[in-house]
Amino acid sequence: MRQDLDRRMDDYADLLVRVGVALQPGQELVVDAPVEAAAFVRRVVRAAYAAGAGHVTTNWSDDALRRLEYENVALEWFEETPSWKREQMDSLAAQGACFLSLTGSDPAALDGIDPAKPVAAATARNSQCAVWRHGLDFGENAWCIAGVPVAAWSRVVFPDAEDDEQANERMWEAILATARADGGDPVAAWREHDAELAKRREAMNDLGLEALRYRSANGTDLAVGLPSAHVWGGGSMRLADGREFQPNIPTEEVFTSPGRLRAEGVVRSTMPLVYQGTTIRGMWLRFEAGRVVEFGADEGRASLERLLAVDEGARRLGEVALIAKDTPIRRSGLLFYNTLFDENASCHLALGKGFAECQRDGSSLDEDELLARGVNRSHAHVDFMVGADDLSITGLTASGGEVPVFEDGLWAL
Repeated sequence: MRQDLDRRMDDYADLLVRVGVALQPGQELVVDAPVEAAAFVRRVVRAAYAAGAGHVTTNWSDDALRRLEYENVALEWFEETPSWKREQMDSLAAQGACFLSLTGSDPAALDGIDPAKPVAAATARNSQCAVWRHGLDFGENAWCIAGVPVAAWSRVVFPDAEDDEQANERMWEAILATARADGGDPVAAWREHDAELAKRREAMNDLGLEALRYRSANGTDLAVGLPSAHVWGGGSMRLADGREFQPNIPTEEVFTSPGRLRAEGVVRSTMPLVYQGTTIRGMWLRFEAGRVVEFGADEGRASLERLLAVDEGARRLGEVALIAKDTPIRRSGLLFYNTLFDENASCHLALGKGFAECQRDGSSLDEDELLARGVNRSHAHVDFMVGADDLSITGLTASGGEVPVFEDGLWAL
């Protein structure tokens, strides 16, 4: 069993290097990872050098140290990204590095921490590391986010595990299954899956929709307008030079960016949202003219309020994503308490920044041109899940016609 798991973990590391960030010979790879995942990071680094990496830079994180920092350092410190960090991220991006982020953390790591601090740190990084942020947003640097177990997270997902080792092993099985790396050739499996996502996004592009209408018995009744030049994405993305990479492993979504001024109605989240180390449950938002004008939550309302206060764009939508309720993650029956995984079990929306790649010729447009087309601008981008077993999504055409897109949580096309 252990030997078989070791082999699949090596296959997963190879998948992240070859397909996730599409590493090229001589290229720099930057890996962000929890220190608890050091053993797996070594597998990734070996796979990277085997693929011809010129150099690998590793940045470590730790939930306990992060909590100590937020407990003891003043808010003002987090509002400025240190100059050495800006130099590191911007120079790596300018030199053409690719970026792999291995996500795994305790969902309760920051319970009781002032949410203003992690929000300030994230906002500062996204706004002040300008070359790095531009490279990710405009197809100059490949990037990939993928999962890796840490014990505190694994115990939340598998509370009946006998100990940390068993919980982590079960988490590995879940991660590998959702990443299509649980047997056979994961690279080939991923190519096949990506081709299916391409069919979905092309079907949506062919419809040329004007808007989407969401309805569910839980109270969701939301109309979302789409820019006239919108395009649907999903699966692989292309760099400016034409190379493909996979920004999320796993992924099941087909998505686009809506018109920032064109959301009307109420939407209710259907799964917990872990935001900056705190959990928000029972979230609801009411939109007028694209802007959140009322909101609430059963738990974590203060964190939701901080999210909405990041900037003006954080109160508007940057993404609509379509995912059927029969995906491998949904069929697993697991609640991961991690957006990378839970968003792929459910249709979701995102508050904050929209995507240049979701506009025709978007990579050639600057921020002001994207804004003029209706694509939202923000330092935040936070997904929240809205999919329900009875969710219906109707596409509205410019001529007033209606096209069923989702019925009872499944594709209707």
